[in-house]
Amino acid sequence: MADQPNLALAGRRAVVTGAGRGIGRCIALALAQAGADVAVTARTQSELETLVAEIQALGRKSLAVCCDVTDADQVRHMAETLLAGLGGLDILVNNAGNAGSHKFANHPDDLWQRMLAVNLTSVYYVTKEFVPTLTNQRWGRIITVASIASRIGDRYIAAYTAAKHGVLGLTRALAVELQPHNITVNAICPGYVDTPMTDASIANIVARTGMSQAQARETLEKMSPQRRLMEPEEVAAIAVFLAQDIAKGITGQAINLDGGGVMS
Repeated sequence: MADQPNLALAGRRAVVTGAGRGIGRCIALALAQAGADVAVTARTQSELETLVAEIQALGRKSLAVCCDVTDADQVRHMAETLLAGLGGLDILVNNAGNAGSHKFANHPDDLWQRMLAVNLTSVYYVTKEFVPTLTNQRWGRIITVASIASRIGDRYIAAYTAAKHGVLGLTRALAVELQPHNITVNAICPGYVDTPMTDASIANIVARTGMSQAQARETLEKMSPQRRLMEPEEVAAIAVFLAQDIAKGITGQAINLDGGGVMS
């Protein structure tokens, strides 16, 4: 007899930001495979339409709204639309983000502002819009895809690191504040993941150093003791676990996924 699917999230309603590609897309599909109805948002309409069709093909309800999550007015409209379409919310996954690098000497101010806006302020905007729904029903899961850069520093990523450290601080503060409402708040902290965003980082290394693409990729792989890039499915599996009832005792945590490079 074929194995039955694990529908641990049947009846739950989820929103995933930055869902058009990479980690966000993988999380959205994994939540749907676990039984949840999933609404998605990103900036590219065609990617969202493809994803919605795939989620609906799994027998789940799905809808999408294009949104720049650094714009508070767009976030407000997105939240209102998705809440109405889903009929409520149980699981919020803050995945939208981007990376950028520059040595700190002569660091561009616009890069600093952009990294904080897309990686930190967006999480504030999005979470603020959905928290009233979660608190009113006295149950919820907030999961933010942060970064191993939330835990440590490294060269050339001062703005990105500051933003991701901020996300972890926000996660911990909200975990304490929302605990009386039976809402858990956690962060997943991956190292380099095999996604289009990492492809862009590889291209940047090639452009700046003259390395081949293979050499640049190997440089990032060597940052993990396992000598590989993490897979988006690994991030998605953690998100699905954190969204379940069985994970109710886990809150305010930063779960590392980097092959053992950071062990604290």
